[in-house]
Amino acid sequence: GMVSNWTKIPPPLFKKVVIVLIDALRDDFVFGSKGKQFMPYTTQVVERGTSYSFIAEAKPPTVTMPRIKALMTGSIPGFIDVIVNLNSPALLDDNLIWQAKTAGKRIIFYGDDTWVKLFPKHFVEYDGTTSFFVSDFTEVDDNVTRHLDRVLKREDWDLLILHYLGLDHIGHMTGPNSPLVGPKLREMDNVLKKIHISLLSKEEASLPNLLVVCGDHGMSETGSHGGSSEGEVHTPLLFISSAFEKRSGPLTQPKLVQQTDLASTLAVGLGLPISRNSVGNLILPVVGGKTMREQLRFVHLNGFQLSRLLQENTPAYEKDPGYEHFKIAEKSHGNWIKLYLEGNNSEILLNLGKKVLKQYLEALKTLSSSLSKQVAQYDVYSMMVGTVIIMEVLLLLLLSFPKALSSRAEFEVPLSPPLFSLLFYLMCLMLCAVHVIVCTSAESLCYFCSMSWLTAVGVMMLISALMCGILSAIAKIFENSRLPLKNPVVSSSRWSEINVLILAGTVGHVLSLGASSFIEEEHQTWYFLINTLCLALCQELCRNNFLLKEYDPQHGITVKQNFDSIGEASECKNIDIPAAGTAKLGKATSSAEFIQGSDKWISLASPWIILICCRLLRSLNQTGVQWAHRPDFGHWLTSSEHKSELSFLAAVSLLMIFFLVQRRCSLVSKIAMALGLLGVYSYRAAIGNVIFPWQHDTKDISKGITEARFVYVFVLGIVFTGTKDLLKSQVISADSSVKSTGLREVYSGLVLLAALLFRPHNLPVLVFCLLIQTMMTKYIWRPLKFDAAQITIMHYWFGQAFFYFQGNSNGIATVDVSAGFVGLESYVEIPAIFLTAFATYAGPLLWAIHLLCYLSSEVNRDSAAVGHGCFCYALMRSIPVAIYIVLVTGLRYHLFIWSVFSPKLLYEGVHVFITAAICLFFTAMDQNHSHRVQD
Repeated sequence: GMVSNWTKIPPPLFKKVVIVLIDALRDDFVFGSKGKQFMPYTTQVVERGTSYSFIAEAKPPTVTMPRIKALMTGSIPGFIDVIVNLNSPALLDDNLIWQAKTAGKRIIFYGDDTWVKLFPKHFVEYDGTTSFFVSDFTEVDDNVTRHLDRVLKREDWDLLILHYLGLDHIGHMTGPNSPLVGPKLREMDNVLKKIHISLLSKEEASLPNLLVVCGDHGMSETGSHGGSSEGEVHTPLLFISSAFEKRSGPLTQPKLVQQTDLASTLAVGLGLPISRNSVGNLILPVVGGKTMREQLRFVHLNGFQLSRLLQENTPAYEKDPGYEHFKIAEKSHGNWIKLYLEGNNSEILLNLGKKVLKQYLEALKTLSSSLSKQVAQYDVYSMMVGTVIIMEVLLLLLLSFPKALSSRAEFEVPLSPPLFSLLFYLMCLMLCAVHVIVCTSAESLCYFCSMSWLTAVGVMMLISALMCGILSAIAKIFENSRLPLKNPVVSSSRWSEINVLILAGTVGHVLSLGASSFIEEEHQTWYFLINTLCLALCQELCRNNFLLKEYDPQHGITVKQNFDSIGEASECKNIDIPAAGTAKLGKATSSAEFIQGSDKWISLASPWIILICCRLLRSLNQTGVQWAHRPDFGHWLTSSEHKSELSFLAAVSLLMIFFLVQRRCSLVSKIAMALGLLGVYSYRAAIGNVIFPWQHDTKDISKGITEARFVYVFVLGIVFTGTKDLLKSQVISADSSVKSTGLREVYSGLVLLAALLFRPHNLPVLVFCLLIQTMMTKYIWRPLKFDAAQITIMHYWFGQAFFYFQGNSNGIATVDVSAGFVGLESYVEIPAIFLTAFATYAGPLLWAIHLLCYLSSEVNRDSAAVGHGCFCYALMRSIPVAIYIVLVTGLRYHLFIWSVFSPKLLYEGVHVFITAAICLFFTAMDQNHSHRVQD
């Protein structure tokens, strides 16, 4: 017309919009067999109603808060939102809710309180329910549905958002194939039917209403989410409105769209500006009923918004293919408008319009793809500062290796002299100058630059002090290497196969972290390493039993003299000489011990028994990515028709746990353990996982609050008894037997807690863990007399393998969130996080505590053994983490950075915190360290 409408927002296409978000709604729950069976009304609307159906693809991480951000802003959230998901801050980015509120639209919300945290003061009415209490399947949805009848009768709202959580909670607790899924889908179908009929009855001639049905993410075959498997990223997206044409003809496969496309589409539908940072495309069928001029206007608005976003983020935006296509389409659009204004209404104009529309859609697709790749803006300066500190700490650990494994087990960081050196102050000044230059010239927001100057200077001083400490340590090593030894000897010792394997395995595992496929299938690396370790141990046992039959006393005396003389120079040259000396003598004499008794054959068979155990555990839980979809024994056990078999296996496993743990516990702890394990079975029976022999009818399941708390009482009682003994050994009398008993009590308490938190089909993992520890202690480690460093690394390897035997992987989806709510009536943040972390890392934790128990109980072992173990454990954790951080920084633009590398980094970060806690416990229990402090 005569007046340009360039600056005006197009009028809304719909009067009222209802968004029903069903948490963890997979696409096959609507479009598959479950949809036909349990959602008949929705299926009818999809197949023959006035609707458009799509499969929306979500980007990882597939957890609720980042997905809500993506739906409402059209942007791709960062991976840090996985952590922020626990306590969501207000969303400050431009978003659909803010635009709607600014335009005067009245918004009502009921459901997951994450929305209330993200959009505070945006809703005229709301009722939030906590999303983290996964044991609740019904009340969490009833709290939403109870408002429906009242609010659908009212006219004082424009946008109604409902977020249902029950399906997600069922998935977390029982998986996608649970018998509870069907009734929940039927309940959702009835809700959708009620809303749709109400919207149709209240429609006016002027504007129709719109019902949007979607999921924030799907769920994996185990019922969890967070990763990038097809079940987790594919969700249904339905647009239902009388404005659309009724579907006819054969049903086709729903088209794949991006989850971020919803924000742009709803903005156009509500007559709002498209969010500033949206990378989504308009879903054209939703506006397909409008005239060609209006459709072109809508896609031009979307293209203009995307091209502006590209200009802001890309210096050479004019050379971007998407931008070039958009400009060509815009020019064609201008020519079309001229023809249209001339009154040309022929078929040629319509065909030309379709051609321009196609050009726009191609340009939108290319622009969106370019922006999605550039969405990650890395704070490289802050990343580099953190990486430098981590690498400095690792280097200090490596330089301290000889002293830390000496007879005194000293770990000294020589920081005092450097703090007063000229080099330290020069480095501080230089780093502060670099900091000023970087922060004043940085165009984008930098986390480190946003810190206070006092904090920044403190960080610079830390970096300088660590660097000076490293230089000082290197200088000391060179200085000591020039000093002649008092009693120089030629050591005839050579590297054993075990030592070569440990070194090769550690280096190989660290190098494998640079490949995405090795990270996805990391469990294979650990399975291979422990299998190879078992074969090496078998060779060592055979050598000691059959090759060292002749014991030469003179040879033994010579070896002892050699080790005594080397021991005198241990301060500057030796690594764990006393332990090594006794180990050599022990190995020489061990054949005589082996020859007698039947233990010899049990000892020889033990590596093969351990290999069989590991093979059985591999069949229990398929993990990783490539073969995760394949059926495993765990899936067979958890299916509803095999509940009797699962109950029998759980009962046998709990009995075996009792017999394996109770051997060295006091009578009171034995009784507490027995009652606690009985409580574990009762808890699983209460929530419907297992059944009692006399239980034939299917009784109503409960949350098992009472039973779980009954077990917690015994866990705390056993741990308290052990802690009392530990304090007694540390404060009153330095009695190693009291300390050993206390550690055993604490260990048994943690085993009971793990038994409670593990799902019933995973209890054999705990049984095999205890069985392998018992066999290796009695028949491998004691006879072969390994030193503390070797035993620590073996414990670490088995701990890592058992992390994956539990069914864990390097994807977020395998975290069993339900473990955090055992015995809780409502969501309590700290206990929930602790229980979830313990259940996830139970394997490494139990092996680490067993290491401490073993090193403390060995009376004939060097007093510095616990200190050696602590240092080696810290070093084994530090090397892969430090190298991985460097690798991830270098690979930050890798195709799989968000789906593979970032989740692994999150797992590594949590594991470092747990290792730090373990090392603190080691240090507290180190009797040798305590005596040095007193001296």
